[in-house]
Amino acid sequence: MLVVGHHLVFYGPMSDVAFPLAPGLMDWLFDYGRMAVQVFLVLGGYLAASTLAPTGVARFEQAWPQVQRRFVRLSTPYLAALLLSLAAAELARNGMEHSSIPSEPSLPQLLAHVLMLQDVLGFEALSAGVWYVAIDFQLFVLAVAVFSLARAWPTYGRSPRLAPALVLCLTCASLVYFNRMPSLDTWALYFVGSYGLGMLAFWAGRSQRPLLWLLALAVLGVAALAWDFRGRIAVAVVMALVLCVLQASQSVRHWSPLAPLQRLGQMSYSVFLVHFPVCLLVNTAFNQFWPTQPWVNAFGMLLAFAASMLSGRWLYRHVETRLVCMPSALRLQGGLLAAGLLLAGIKAL
Repeated sequence: MLVVGHHLVFYGPMSDVAFPLAPGLMDWLFDYGRMAVQVFLVLGGYLAASTLAPTGVARFEQAWPQVQRRFVRLSTPYLAALLLSLAAAELARNGMEHSSIPSEPSLPQLLAHVLMLQDVLGFEALSAGVWYVAIDFQLFVLAVAVFSLARAWPTYGRSPRLAPALVLCLTCASLVYFNRMPSLDTWALYFVGSYGLGMLAFWAGRSQRPLLWLLALAVLGVAALAWDFRGRIAVAVVMALVLCVLQASQSVRHWSPLAPLQRLGQMSYSVFLVHFPVCLLVNTAFNQFWPTQPWVNAFGMLLAFAASMLSGRWLYRHVETRLVCMPSALRLQGGLLAAGLLLAGIKAL
C-alpha cells in the first residue's frame, strides 16, 4: 500500500495538481514510501531460507528445477502486468504528455524485460517496479547457488552451520561495501544485505539460542548503520529483528492478522505488478477532463489506489493462482509472451 502511494505521488500529473492540499503527506510518501521495498527484501530472504534450507542445509538435490520454478512463479503474472503496461502507456501517450509515460518499446527492450535483464542491459523500464522483480529473481538464484555450494563442500557439506556462515559473509559484505555503491543497484549483491538479514532471521528464530542470535543480528545492524547510516537499511534491520522475535515466540506463533490485511498480503505481488498501468490510465483520464482542479485530482488519486487493489485481486485470482500447475502456467506464459511480442512488433512496423 505504501509503494502504491509512493508511485501515485512520484508519477503525476494528478499528484502535481493535488499537492497543495496535503504537501506534508505527499512529501513523506515521495521520500519514504519506497522504503517499504526493504520489507519485501527481508521477507523474501526469510521465505527463501524457510523453503530452500530450513535447517541450514539445502533440502533440494538439483539447483536448476528450483530456479526454473521461481522464474515461472515470478514471470507469469509479471508478463500479464507488463502487457497491460504496454497498452496503458499507448493510451497515455495519446491522452497526455508526462515524463512518467514509458516511451514506445522496441523488440530488444521487450525481450530484455521478459528475461528480467532490462536494467543490466541499460533499457528504460516499461513499468514501475519491474526492477524489483529482476532483483528478486537474482537474489533467489544467488541463494540457491550458495546452498548448493555449501552442500557440495567436502567434509562440511551436511553441516547446518556452513550455509548460514556463507550467508552471513555475503550479508556483511553487502552492508559495508556493495550496498554503498549505487552503480551496483542493478545486481543482487547490492541488495543481498537486506535479503540475507531475512534468511538469518529465520534461522535465528528456529535456533536453540534465539536471544543470542537476536543480539548478534542487532549488533550486525548497528555496526552497519554506524559504518554508513542508510534509512533503508535501518528499516531492513528492524524488520529482521521483528521476524526473529515472531519466529522465536511461542505466544505469537499462531497469531492471525485481520482478514482484509491477510487477503491483501496474499495478493500483494499482483497489486505490486499491476498498480502502475492502472494509475497511468486514471492519470490520463483525469488529466483529460479535470487538468487543474486539486480536489478532483485528489479524488482521482484515491480512485487509482482503490482500482489498483481491485486489479491486483483480479490478477491474483485469474493469473497468479493458476501457477500451481506448471503446464498450465507455461501455456499461459507463452500466450502472454506472444501477445507482447505481437504488440511490440506491430508498433515497430
